Amino acid sequence: MTAVPGAPDSPAPPLTVIVATDCGSTTTKAILIEKIGDEYRQTYRGEAPTTVEAPFEDVTRGVLNAIAEIEELSGRKILDGDRIITPNRAAQGDPKTGVDIYISTSSAGGGLQMMVTGVVQNMTGESAQRAALGAGAIVIDVLASNDGRLPHEKIERIRSMRPDMILMSGGTDGGAVTHVVEMAEYVAAAEPRPRFGATYKLPLIYAGNKDARPQIASVLGDKTALVITENIRPVLERENLAPARDKIHDVFLEHVMQQAPGYKKLIDMAGAPIMPTPAAVGVIMETIAKRERLNLIGVDIGGATTDVFSVFGGVFNRTVSANLGMSYSISNVLAEAGLANIMRWVPFTIDEQALRNRIKNKMVRPTTIPQTLDELQIEHAISREALRLALIHHKSLATALKGVQQERTISDVFEQQQSGRTLIDMLKLDLIVGSGGILSHAPRRIQSMLMMVDAYEPLGFTMLSVDSIFMMPHLGVLSTIDEKAATDVFVRDCMIYLGTCVAPIGQGQEGEVCAECEIAFPDGRTVREPLKYGDLKRYPLELGKKASVTLKPAKTVNAGAGPGAAVTREVHGGVVGLLLDGRGRPLQLPKDDAARVAALTKWFNAVGLYPTCDQ
Repeated sequence: MTAVPGAPDSPAPPLTVIVATDCGSTTTKAILIEKIGDEYRQTYRGEAPTTVEAPFEDVTRGVLNAIAEIEELSGRKILDGDRIITPNRAAQGDPKTGVDIYISTSSAGGGLQMMVTGVVQNMTGESAQRAALGAGAIVIDVLASNDGRLPHEKIERIRSMRPDMILMSGGTDGGAVTHVVEMAEYVAAAEPRPRFGATYKLPLIYAGNKDARPQIASVLGDKTALVITENIRPVLERENLAPARDKIHDVFLEHVMQQAPGYKKLIDMAGAPIMPTPAAVGVIMETIAKRERLNLIGVDIGGATTDVFSVFGGVFNRTVSANLGMSYSISNVLAEAGLANIMRWVPFTIDEQALRNRIKNKMVRPTTIPQTLDELQIEHAISREALRLALIHHKSLATALKGVQQERTISDVFEQQQSGRTLIDMLKLDLIVGSGGILSHAPRRIQSMLMMVDAYEPLGFTMLSVDSIFMMPHLGVLSTIDEKAATDVFVRDCMIYLGTCVAPIGQGQEGEVCAECEIAFPDGRTVREPLKYGDLKRYPLELGKKASVTLKPAKTVNAGAGPGAAVTREVHGGVVGLLLDGRGRPLQLPKDDAARVAALTKWFNAVGLYPTCDQ
């Protein structure tokens, strides 16, 4: 494997030309990043079908095809047959040949599918789930001693699921070992076989009570490829997820990916460890949040799954809703949200059966795109529910530690605070980042912005942005070797700032004044007008420009500083601008069908969401 330039033991010069690929389940996407002056920019992009299945059964074919497209567009010679030319030959006077490093991420073959075990389901079981999700896995089941399943049911479940890897946790260091060993015996009895590769043992990472390690090794050492690491819950009051996450990445690279067609060649081609795509997206989200000191929520909504990432107070969490997506899983969105919740976002009257048929057609033909405005509005309605449900799922897992005793004051009793509360505080949220086809490729950017505003109902002052062409995975793996290059490209080429949403918290009768607003624009103009319940207003505010917004809310309305308290904040512009949302929080749509359609039509027309909603 090529040495990573810039590593402590490498005298190589800084990176100037980088090629990165993301091997998805259907498409392999390649980007070229070059240093221009003092900053890094994404310059060319290519893509090709992923080639893990027959007749090719070699993932590197798709990679080389995608890079060949970059070669053609850029005029740079990158390939020498089936080999990527590294390092860049600029030092030898040949500036248009080769690249400094090739890096990649992958979710081909269905991504990394894991099963996790714990002793107590909502304690060590949840900690293990957070560790696996943070490493980029899809968690297909959580087994625990107290999950209500009988021993034979657990054994059958382990045997039938065929995960790529198992993560075992359980017990604090120095505690009882009985239940941890019991779970190991269930795994041993199941003798699980991995999805890929008939000749190798299933990787199993043990990250539980250190006192149980000898017994775990005795029970599972011969039946699995056992890896032992630090306890993810050494004491009740603290989680230690990083060592387990690192081991998951290592085992994914060394065992799981070695079994998939062509991955051994891909690993040899790459100049840095290959990462699971969701893990790489999480890395760049976490990097940006810490660099800018932001609380953020990121979402990647795909055809089969919806990933949600959050960083609050420096704490990173990721969840994957494996049954919520916009094509393969679109019927699951219908089942989980219910037809009424989807129909409430459709700005025209439609027969229930006709809507069901359109949703089923999308599942049957997942690669189709909307051909009419009606079809586009229906897809956008479904996406709002997928995003909303995925955030609810995320909030339930992104929590403070459960089972921890806390000192309490009398005020805590009245506030009903307890361990296990969600870490997601929408009033402290600074930025929402959207990604995935429905958001990145919406015909108009205001459509992406309002989908996220309607689904997430941000409170107070919140910035929104989208990933322009889905290059966050490439930048995530790049950030592990050159953070400046990754953040330069993320800010300048990847992230498209949509603008700021200002949403007071409270409810009232339509037409009543929610807050008095004063907006001081950078060109010297000042707008003073009331924001009424039921209003949705959009003001142009260019990217890179700032305005000062003062809200004087009604007595029962909270603009972020408490009921009735005035707030003045500096807001950032974007390609959409400034959105004032007076529809109330929590957001409630009219129950009557005609009133709902009228309200949606008014809102959508007010912000220019579609060419026309008067149907």
